Amino acid sequence: MNKEKLILWTIAAINFTHIVDFMILMPLGPQLMRIFEITPREFGLLVSSYTFSAGISSFLGAFVLDKYDRRTILLWVFTGFLLGTIACALSPNYPILLISRIISGVFGGLTSALIMAIIGDVIPDSRRGKAMGLVMAAFSVASVVGVPFGLFIASISNWHAPFIFLTGLSLIILVLIFKFIPSITAHLDSHQMKPTPMQVIRRVTGNSNQMRAISLTIMMMFGQFMIIPFLSPYMVANVGFSEIQLTYIYMAGGLFTIFTSPWVGKLTDNHGKIKVFTVFMALNIIPIGLITHLGQTPIPFVLMISTLFFVTSNGRMVPAAALITGTAKPENRGSFLSFNSAVQQLAAGIASFIAGLILVEGEGGLLLNFNFVGYLAIFFSLLCIPLARRIKVVDIGEASVKLEVEKTR
Repeated sequence: MNKEKLILWTIAAINFTHIVDFMILMPLGPQLMRIFEITPREFGLLVSSYTFSAGISSFLGAFVLDKYDRRTILLWVFTGFLLGTIACALSPNYPILLISRIISGVFGGLTSALIMAIIGDVIPDSRRGKAMGLVMAAFSVASVVGVPFGLFIASISNWHAPFIFLTGLSLIILVLIFKFIPSITAHLDSHQMKPTPMQVIRRVTGNSNQMRAISLTIMMMFGQFMIIPFLSPYMVANVGFSEIQLTYIYMAGGLFTIFTSPWVGKLTDNHGKIKVFTVFMALNIIPIGLITHLGQTPIPFVLMISTLFFVTSNGRMVPAAALITGTAKPENRGSFLSFNSAVQQLAAGIASFIAGLILVEGEGGLLLNFNFVGYLAIFFSLLCIPLARRIKVVDIGEASVKLEVEKTR
């Protein structure tokens, strides 16, 4: 059991590092736009480049990663992630930083896929939920600790500092992987044919229920990632936050979601996925509308709105993830979720890029047209509610039978 805990803590550390690597660029927007003299459109490309490359690599990785020892491929992939982070830390200009973010995204996407695969291989089903909870908690910890700390050292030094810190942390984690992650080769002994990319695409596109689940994923990303990448630049340029005060937004939002996520999970089990999703999606529209229309505003009021945004955004994700996962049967659930993850990353990249095209920089550095971005985000969010109601969870009886057969072997 001690070995299992060491594996989980190592995986959680990996997850924390690559989540901070992804998230840290967004609140650094004000610094990067000023230093590199780039437009909102160019900053939107900087954010979306990571998600585009992560989406493509996570899709392709679903058909490559199963051919190798998990430990071996994790060492290689995390080494690639480390090199991408070093490249970000040393980037002297915008074009090189853009290339570095693409490299980081490629390996970040593969890292995400490997983390899920290792948990599935190493942790028994009876303890897998708790294991997932520990590893997924890295997102909230990254919001509460990682991003604010990165912003703090960037504010007292420069934008390179968070990536230098992540480089040092990644070197330590590489040693932890080498020491605590065992050789994992059970999947190599399976004689089951792995689906080709075209087979996965045909399975999904030929299933109307799964296509509705994919559409829900896209609409949800459009409703969020038109707002999130530009939240920090807008707060500094239009609302009156200093760059160091941005840490309050991520600390408050992350801290509250640590407590609200388990609560939303219980609500989902007790009251149903559709009902809880509808409530939180409807509530999420309120802070979207308020945030995108803010002018000079007192910090406490802004923190109330931004925290409501984080809590309701997280609250709609919990039932949605359970709903989307349930649209696939056990025998093709892994390939479907890999495809869905890739679509999610690509949709997030497209959303941030489109928002960057709409936003313009006005006099005194003000960001204009954020209200129009908010209207679009609300439109896509509203589409999610009737769409979610049309998604059906597949009959799990077959899965239960299969589980009982496995137990009797």
